[in-house]
Amino acid sequence: MVGSMALKRRFTLVIERDADGYYVASVPELPGCHTQARDLATLKKRAREAIELYLEVQERPAGGRFVGVRKIEVAVG
Repeated sequence: MVGSMALKRRFTLVIERDADGYYVASVPELPGCHTQARDLATLKKRAREAIELYLEVQERPAGGRFVGVRKIEVAVG
């Protein structure tokens, strides 16, 4: 970073409304990154927090780094 200029990235929010009336947001670029809220303004705030925390955890050298999700077939019987 140069001075106070932070790098900014854009993410897609997929927003749905569940049976209880909550808005649920998922970030397709960040598997497992979801949040929910009663209103869209709160959902946007919580989504930003969820993304920031997700990225913070991904940058920690001590833990494993997420690689991806795969499906596997196994013969049964």
